Amino acid sequence: MITIRPMTPSDFERFWPTFNAVVQGQQTYAYDPAMTREAAEHTWLQLPLHTFVAEDEQGQLLGSYYLKANAAGPGNHVCNCGYMVTEAARGRGVARMMCEHSQQVARDSGFLAMQFNSVVASNEVAVALWHKLGFETVGRLPRAYRHAQQGLVDCLVMYKWLAEESAPPTRLIGRKNIESVVSRPRRTR
Repeated sequence: MITIRPMTPSDFERFWPTFNAVVQGQQTYAYDPAMTREAAEHTWLQLPLHTFVAEDEQGQLLGSYYLKANAAGPGNHVCNCGYMVTEAARGRGVARMMCEHSQQVARDSGFLAMQFNSVVASNEVAVALWHKLGFETVGRLPRAYRHAQQGLVDCLVMYKWLAEESAPPTRLIGRKNIESVVSRPRRTR
């Protein structure tokens, strides 16, 4: 059984080797490979609105994700997330579980949509999973990522509307009902 719970500073200490390996690999995240542990903790744990860890029943760390507003002000109804899974846990459904969890946390936090700003297109497993989970590719950024093995590759902007679709408008029947909505108010004397 996998449990997802809020990350603590001591959890980040356990997560740091995974974070560092992913960033050093230069295949999926556009973080500086020279990033210090302190800067990574600030970026992953302290800046976001929420950060979670996924663990198995023995307390083995399987992965982590963060959730934050994608933009400020008029754009703060859209959130952004980042997910990392430990190498030993890959292929076990951890990323799927964290993404599903993050969507519920986003809704509970008042977000209406989720956007991934820069999914490396060569990360075919992630792209396929996000599509399965209802995300649409809404943009392509040509040669936006310097992949360690493949050179310049495209990045995708992916988006999912999270809010419940509003109910269809009530159908108005009869002239009086239509006038009350579409006509100017009648003058009273």
